Amino acid sequence: MIRLVPRTEISNGWQIATPLLAVLATMIAGGLLFAIMGYDPLAAIRTIFWDPLFGQAAAYSRPQLLVKAAPLILIASGLAVGFRAGIWNIGAEGQYIIGGICGAAVALAAYPGEHWWLFPAMVAAGAFGGWAWAMIPATLRNWFGASEILVSLMLVYVAQNVAAWVAFGPLKNPEGFGFPGSRNLQQYPSAANPELIAGTGAHWGVVAAAIAVLAIWVLMSRHIRGFQIRAAGLAPRAARFAGVRPETLVAFCLGLSGALAGMAGLFEAAGPAGQITDSFGSGYGFTAIIVAFLGRLNPFGILLAGLLLALTYIGGELAQLTLQLPAATVQVFQGMLLFFLLGFDLLTRFRIVRRVAA
Repeated sequence: MIRLVPRTEISNGWQIATPLLAVLATMIAGGLLFAIMGYDPLAAIRTIFWDPLFGQAAAYSRPQLLVKAAPLILIASGLAVGFRAGIWNIGAEGQYIIGGICGAAVALAAYPGEHWWLFPAMVAAGAFGGWAWAMIPATLRNWFGASEILVSLMLVYVAQNVAAWVAFGPLKNPEGFGFPGSRNLQQYPSAANPELIAGTGAHWGVVAAAIAVLAIWVLMSRHIRGFQIRAAGLAPRAARFAGVRPETLVAFCLGLSGALAGMAGLFEAAGPAGQITDSFGSGYGFTAIIVAFLGRLNPFGILLAGLLLALTYIGGELAQLTLQLPAATVQVFQGMLLFFLLGFDLLTRFRIVRRVAA
């Protein structure tokens, strides 16, 4: 008989090593899975983790690393703030979708005019859309005690249906020959989110992600609000006695994470995706949860974790092309990574003790 006993002290070294061990365990388990499926495990692991950076297609893959990492880092930075306070926004994917729709709607309302203020207005609209969508679970939790986990998650499916509605209705391209989807914003200079430095993949979303990492670090380490967030996460009752209002933190954390997710959706709609379609939304909001925990809820850790998860996206696509691996490879890898990360996290806080019968 075994049981888990809380550790009296958590090792800082073990906390740092846990994400690395989770990645290593994922590689080993993934290799075994590929071997069972009849693929060469070493070739599959190399294709996913090595070839995007140093393989024959690296000239194309390296710029894509920033394209994929930017929305993950931007969304995860906002999620980490709430997670530190024990406020669980699981519906960032919905906020990402609504932000993209709101930003694109501003551009299409101004089409075909060329205005210097249009793209900043799109960014503001995207942030506002994500914020407003996140304030729904915040309001329901503060007023009625509803679970923000369930409400934010259910709103993802509502947002997906909203995207389908606007793609077939209000935002549908009148010159699109009847196909669902908006105009291509990449072909609208004032609304486009282009590559800023040729060959790097860096667009305004990458810049926003870098600023978000620095801003969240300052917030959490140098600002009174960051202290209140950490206090609420570690000792909620003590935080209340210190004057921290839980309702204010819920609104702040959910609103901040929603705004950043909405901005990520706008940068994607105006850049790599180019338009709003009935299937807009690529799962970045869910993957960002893994990024936040893999980065230990630390902004700079999230930066590294975002690059790693972006690597799995690109490597998974290469593996599909070169090795004919199933399309679900990336999701399986990400799921295993979260599984091992949570498992190793458990061992950082508890130790296994064998109970001896009397």
